Amino acid sequence: MTARFWRTRAATTGLSVAVLALLAVGVAAALGLGGGSDPPADRRTGPAATTKVTRQTLVEAITVAGTLGYGPATPVTSNATGTVTWLPAVGATVRRGGQLLRADDLPVLLLYGPLPMYRPLGAGVVGADVMQFEQNLAALGLRGFEVDDTFSPATATAVKRWQKSLDLPQTGSIDRDRVIYASGPVRISAQLVRVGASATGDILQYTGSTRVVTATADRSKAGWAVPGAKVNLSPHGGTPTPGTVTTVTDAQPAAGTESSGANVTITIAYAAQQALGTQNGAGVTIRYIVQERRDVLTVPVNALLALAEGGYGVEVVTDRARIVAVQVGLFSDGRVEISAAGIDNGTTVGIPA
Repeated sequence: MTARFWRTRAATTGLSVAVLALLAVGVAAALGLGGGSDPPADRRTGPAATTKVTRQTLVEAITVAGTLGYGPATPVTSNATGTVTWLPAVGATVRRGGQLLRADDLPVLLLYGPLPMYRPLGAGVVGADVMQFEQNLAALGLRGFEVDDTFSPATATAVKRWQKSLDLPQTGSIDRDRVIYASGPVRISAQLVRVGASATGDILQYTGSTRVVTATADRSKAGWAVPGAKVNLSPHGGTPTPGTVTTVTDAQPAAGTESSGANVTITIAYAAQQALGTQNGAGVTIRYIVQERRDVLTVPVNALLALAEGGYGVEVVTDRARIVAVQVGLFSDGRVEISAAGIDNGTTVGIPA
């Protein structure tokens, strides 16, 4: 009985000493005294890095790769009979009253207008095509007739004077095969036949006479591209120049393929013709500004903190760090517009690890 008592007491005493020893080690560690091999971790280390709130302009933009040139080519279809005896050189510009070709050594002439030359014109003919023709005669300096929709005897007299200046028979009327209409001056981009070929059919290809920028884009992503839309055009490494979208058309399919209608060709005109250089086929960056926010407060996007209650905040770092809820606006180029009471240009905010 006595031996069992002492054995039990000794065991209980040993357990109490061990517990007291562990408590002592814990207190020593908490007080920074000996007994611990590693220092305790800080309860708060602060943000991994900091940055300043910056006031600036943010821009959301769409960029598309374009090409410098003269735009899509259009065929010149001649109704003249006989044989081609002369063609303008590739690169030549033909203006109103100029020759697009000669058939049997007689000129086929360029005039301006949207209507094709679909019938011969002479005394007594009435219609919109007559007015278009008379407008061209007046623009060429011919006088003595009234510009209207009636081909009058006075018009016939003016036509005879024009024909005389061109060494054509002075008939006072114009055959259907003597005139081809285009919207303005044309630049010859290709000769489709050689001198000596038949003068009927597609003879040449032409483009506009001023340089433009063209681009092919996915139709579903080209909603911004409408006639009149303003863009900036930049040659690689060059200064931007303003441009305006003029046409948006279905892209022509590659040879031997069918068009899916998925792409469009965008044509952009620009006034400063020397700004993009003169090298046809040179690459040009097209930039369309979707929206712009001027003089707003911004931080890097990675400075935003997602708040448990919803929305975003930033960690403002002063003598103490605190989380401030912010309203966010435009995101652009890795930065975001923010606004909140107490945050201004130069405020220091944290960037989480």
